[in-house]
Amino acid sequence: MRKYTAAELVKITHGTLISGSSTEAIDNVQYDSREVHRGSLFVPIKGANTDPHRYIQECFDKGAKAAFTEYDNEEWTDNTCIKVDNTLTALQQLAADYRRRMDLTLIGVTGSVGKTSTKEMIAAALSCGLDVMKTQGNRNSQIGLPMTMFELEPHNEAAVIEMGMSEFGEMDKLCDIARPNLAVMTNIGKAHIENLKTQENILKEKFRITKYFDENSVLFLNGDDPLLRTLHQKQAFRTVTFGLSPENDYYPEDITTQGFATTFTCVRGEKRTTVRILALGVHVITNALAAFAVGETLGLTEESITQGILGYKNAPMRQQLHEMKGFLLIDDSYNASPEATKASLDVLKEASQGKTIAVLADMLELGEESCTEHYNVGRYLAEQGIDELITVGNYSKYTAKGAEENGCRRVSSYESNSEAYQYLRTVIEKDCAILVKGSRSMHTDEIVTDIMKDFE
Repeated sequence: MRKYTAAELVKITHGTLISGSSTEAIDNVQYDSREVHRGSLFVPIKGANTDPHRYIQECFDKGAKAAFTEYDNEEWTDNTCIKVDNTLTALQQLAADYRRRMDLTLIGVTGSVGKTSTKEMIAAALSCGLDVMKTQGNRNSQIGLPMTMFELEPHNEAAVIEMGMSEFGEMDKLCDIARPNLAVMTNIGKAHIENLKTQENILKEKFRITKYFDENSVLFLNGDDPLLRTLHQKQAFRTVTFGLSPENDYYPEDITTQGFATTFTCVRGEKRTTVRILALGVHVITNALAAFAVGETLGLTEESITQGILGYKNAPMRQQLHEMKGFLLIDDSYNASPEATKASLDVLKEASQGKTIAVLADMLELGEESCTEHYNVGRYLAEQGIDELITVGNYSKYTAKGAEENGCRRVSSYESNSEAYQYLRTVIEKDCAILVKGSRSMHTDEIVTDIMKDFE
């Protein structure tokens, strides 16, 4: 990133230089004291149980050139400290300033599920025609998104940025920082409904991603989503729909799968292009359609877009396919929602050559709908003909109930990942396929780690 002097930092954040030199310059920003190195600006952001201001002197000892602080403290007088009202707000103000200095197309990606995989697909599609930067992992929050902005470089021609929100007002703050020119909305599901109460509220908040749009901006909508469909052709800017239905501007025909690859024809008007993806599931087709639409809007050729999509790979812990000795493991342990879990069950069914086993842990932040949604996932699992269900957690007992009451004959429930794995390892057999999925705080990646260790 470009260098900032302390004087510039003071001006941007409306802060006060309480010690050190106004000419001191920083060339990187860190909020984790463990990541601080020479030239850093350290931003101590208070958490629920910790106050990293206590690490400021340690960061200076490691080579930091400046620090934000919410306190007056004489022990830092030999170093450059800038007092601000709120260190998180100051971080966001600095990130917003840095973003505004970059002349590029920024594509914001939001939605209840599928943000990361869609972001990865769009970045892949653009990569053969443009110099693209993308959000690493899922750094899409009020801290993660500002840190992503600092990774922008002058040579970047486009950036694909994931923008996540779970409460009222969050998207406004993210847009103030990132200011997307284009945006993709993947769906309006029930993730975070505990905080936002209704899907209509979720739609309203996510639509705030268009806060800084002008007449040249484009909003790409999953037209298969009934709520998103209501936004089409009703805005002052252009909207483009993508999805499985032929009513969309971009839709697929001639879908086939072979091995772990999916091929389809991308249809838009009179144009037709064959697209191949090294992944399974109808959701990857939807993601590829979104990517194709973005690529063509930015003027890329169909050849470069299809070449880029062919290089797409699932992000870690997101429907990663692992060919173990004699069976298939689908690691989708990063997070879970009702919509995403059903999509993963589709992949499990599609990828299997033998017995199918789903290991499902609790889906959180569903509020009053938790029991119903878990039950519905269990029912869907049974309807898809999944052979065996193993659940972890209290809410997932309702998933087990939904599966049992709708015809799944092999169902078992456990309180911990270790208990579930001890049983799972006894039922693994040749040519079976195993899906592991749960909300992030359920740590179902522990089960994946055990499988990889014992069956590598």
